[in-house]
Amino acid sequence: MNAKRLTTPNENVQQLQEKLGHAAKENKKRRFHALYDKVYRRDLLWEAWRQVRANGGAAGVDEQTLADIEKQGEFQFIEECYRLLKEGKYHPSPVRRKYIPKKDGKQRPLGIPTIRDRVIQMATKLVIEPIFEADFQETSFGFRPKRSAKQALERIRKACNRKGNWVVDVDIQGYFDNINQEKLMKLIAMRISDRRILKLIWKWLGAGVMEEGSVRRSDLGTPQGGVISPLLANVYLNYFDLLWERHGGQLGELTRYADDFVVVCKTRKDAERAHELIRVIMKRLELTLHPTKTRIVGLWTGEEGFDFLGMHHRKTKAETSNGRVYYTTQQWLTVKAEERIREVVKERLAPPKMRHCSFEDHVAWLNPKLQGWRNYYFTKYSQKKMAKLDWYVIQRFTRWYAKKRQRARWMGSLREVRHLTQLHGLKTLL
Repeated sequence: MNAKRLTTPNENVQQLQEKLGHAAKENKKRRFHALYDKVYRRDLLWEAWRQVRANGGAAGVDEQTLADIEKQGEFQFIEECYRLLKEGKYHPSPVRRKYIPKKDGKQRPLGIPTIRDRVIQMATKLVIEPIFEADFQETSFGFRPKRSAKQALERIRKACNRKGNWVVDVDIQGYFDNINQEKLMKLIAMRISDRRILKLIWKWLGAGVMEEGSVRRSDLGTPQGGVISPLLANVYLNYFDLLWERHGGQLGELTRYADDFVVVCKTRKDAERAHELIRVIMKRLELTLHPTKTRIVGLWTGEEGFDFLGMHHRKTKAETSNGRVYYTTQQWLTVKAEERIREVVKERLAPPKMRHCSFEDHVAWLNPKLQGWRNYYFTKYSQKKMAKLDWYVIQRFTRWYAKKRQRARWMGSLREVRHLTQLHGLKTLL
């Protein structure tokens, strides 16, 4: 007789998610009341830990790193999470605030929760996500399983080609920091009635931010950098998606990726009405549209375009084989995306401390990035830009190589470098 194969934590979690997702789809008004005990299931905590570890990341306010947990014992760590949740003694730590400098001189705030908080947030997300997934609209693509930015871009391209000549390009001012927590909890409670799960989410919302030794708490926003934050943000904006479907569907086609979205309309009048409706719904959610970044763009002349998800969208003239002229939507990488690629390559190859690395090391480091950029940004309309970026990579490699060899003129090393890139299999964007 064959011994029964043991299922992995990952398979167990998938089975649970399928069951919950199916139940949520079957009854759109069902409220789930027995979920908390699933969050501290050991197999679920192991799967949550596996995913958090795979994502990497720095330590939170307790200064405990992923390596520390592995050293002290993963089993012990999981058991501690299990015990704290089961006994109701779990309390999240404040989020560690870190600032990343932006190009414009401003600083982007980044929140880093402790690893324990990340694991418990991940376990909760694994349980509640399929329930909310059953309610999310087709228009939403960001931070959702089996949905991607590429799909969102394709939806926009098709909408523009279906006589979509006007676009409302929307930017919500400080979205993640301005979510009304009470309204968010009401939206969550429409699907989840388990008081212990609701209490857990309230704790994360109220954990606060640790900055320069003191904790600052706010009754607005979701936990910055928290694993569960994108899901909560989607729950909040799903209210917008539903209202749009009900009242704005005839005005234009909505495509949303997290807090960024565009509405593609056929006429300027529709675009203006769409803009006003968006403003009204956002007011109900206590959110503000960015005054300069939110705009109406006319595509029909081909003089204007808009940036969305790292791609520039513009209508340009094309000709059929029999000479008929028509407009088609072209997409190519934005100026910002180009600059970012150049920046990453330069940061790797320009510093004097990188001269001790071998050609092979640099190729091994750059290849996955080059492949990722090609997969995302390549279209038949971005070939010129990709060719320029390929030349930039070769140029940077040649400068690095000349300095390593202590040669005064870098151009003299170009042929040698081209040979080495072929020898070591450097990937290209084109």
